Amino acid sequence: MRDLRKKAFKLVEPSSSRKDPNFAFDSLIIILILFNVLAIILESVPEFYESHAPLFFWFEIFSVIIFTFEYLMRLWTIVEKPGFEDPLRGRIKWVFRPIALIDLFAILPFYLPFVGVDLRFLRIFRTLRIIRIFKIARYTTAFDLIKRVFNEKKEEILISVLFIFVLLIVVSTLVYYAEKDAQPEVFGTIPRALWWGVITLSTVGYGDAIPITTLGKVLGGIISLLGIGLFALPTGILASGFSEEIGKRKQKDF
Repeated sequence: MRDLRKKAFKLVEPSSSRKDPNFAFDSLIIILILFNVLAIILESVPEFYESHAPLFFWFEIFSVIIFTFEYLMRLWTIVEKPGFEDPLRGRIKWVFRPIALIDLFAILPFYLPFVGVDLRFLRIFRTLRIIRIFKIARYTTAFDLIKRVFNEKKEEILISVLFIFVLLIVVSTLVYYAEKDAQPEVFGTIPRALWWGVITLSTVGYGDAIPITTLGKVLGGIISLLGIGLFALPTGILASGFSEEIGKRKQKDF
């Protein structure tokens, strides 16, 4: 039994290269995930769904069977992974990991009707099937790269986000005082002014809240210009982080 579990563990663990024997299994799971996402998108088209309802139903059954098998296999074999050796505590520890919770939520909507969940609630909860797309994170090194970049640059990103937040509060408060008498229905409270600040700082500008006083227009122009540069700040930090990580990877390859 131990040898069988070791073989199963090697099968369900993500492959590191195309030469690994479990690469085919990883590829099939990724393809199935992508087809599930496509199915969820097509289900939202009423005329298409109605004409192909049986196909969607059986594809969902097939997908849930595969994903459930995969989840149970991981739960059974996880004790072969360092740090999860204890049969009970190791499995409990794994169950509450984010990637394992994604695996669980990917299949949970299907089983809810069998435990007496209100069908009205089910209609909302079934949208969690889209979580299946995040299962791809287990099978690609790109997500590992993203995670490392965020870990390396988290302090710089946090500082830039806090700076943007402080500026948003200050400018929105100033606009509130400049516009509250002229437009009480739009800028009558600071939270309303914050909405204007968000869409202006992000340079979206829906047009539902526009300053009409001279001071308000000046503040609007300033925050619009600042928004272009400030939102480029965290982008630049992430770009440099990706460049550094890719450089490190190339050095390891050579």
